[in-house]
Amino acid sequence: MKNRRKTAILLTALLAAAVTCALAVGSESLSFFSLDENQQAILYEIRLPRVLLGACVGASLAVAGAGLQALLRNPLAEPYLLGVSNGAALGTMLSFGLFGSIAVARPAFAIIGAGIASAVVFRMAKSRSGMNVERLVLSGVIVTTFLSSIIVLLTSLLDAARLRSFTFWLLGDLSQATYQGFYLTLIASIAGTLAIASQSRALNLMMIGERDALDFGVEVKRVRLVVFTAASALVGASVAASGSVGYVGLIVPHLLRLAIGSDNRLIVPFSALAGAIFVVFADTVARLAIAPRELPVGAITALVGAPMFIYLLRRS
Repeated sequence: MKNRRKTAILLTALLAAAVTCALAVGSESLSFFSLDENQQAILYEIRLPRVLLGACVGASLAVAGAGLQALLRNPLAEPYLLGVSNGAALGTMLSFGLFGSIAVARPAFAIIGAGIASAVVFRMAKSRSGMNVERLVLSGVIVTTFLSSIIVLLTSLLDAARLRSFTFWLLGDLSQATYQGFYLTLIASIAGTLAIASQSRALNLMMIGERDALDFGVEVKRVRLVVFTAASALVGASVAASGSVGYVGLIVPHLLRLAIGSDNRLIVPFSALAGAIFVVFADTVARLAIAPRELPVGAITALVGAPMFIYLLRRS
């Protein structure tokens, strides 16, 4: 119990430090004790919504990854690698074309796209002998490649200015953050996290095996439906707001399991905190690395996540 409290306090303190640092540093450093009118505008209209959105995106993606890894008993089950993020990105693109600037349409279409992509991947990965790592990864690669091709075809129809901004968004971009986008992502983040956390005990049993879980009275089909739906909502809302920020759902839950064990009652809420820290930190690096220009935050997360993926794949 003491270790749990210490971990919770540590992660909360790190998140507060990451948010404070992200708000203070940038192409123009800010001192919270003496802000002029222009600096207040930078803080409250640009940096604050961006940092808050980054925290929500990180929390959402990490929780989605934790839920999928526990449900599939597979450390490589991650929204970006399984094509779920690309499904959400395609849904967002379609909402732009069909409904223009209607804010609610973006997360709605993104969630639908994420749900369809996840259903296709898991159906392809299943065989008579069950689901294995290689088949799951291969199915994710196929779906990701197919959806990426459709996205490329759609982006080729855009003019030069929109093409550049949309390509940057696809790589993971928080520069267009707004309070409205933050609020929508926050609602999805809270709802999805609570939904997956409510299945933590069942997920603990299912990690042993679905047949054993059934013997203990777990409603496996209901748990699958809840986790898949919640993960799709988390990924869809995040992608609609910030584009495809990869590997967060892979490395955060895995590192937490190495540190504190596999109890999903702890992994799910701690993944939310650690995911928020990771994305806020990555976005800060993305803003500072080549300032005053910026890198996509997805490029920073990929620099950390890709080597981790190779390591996990070799171990499995």
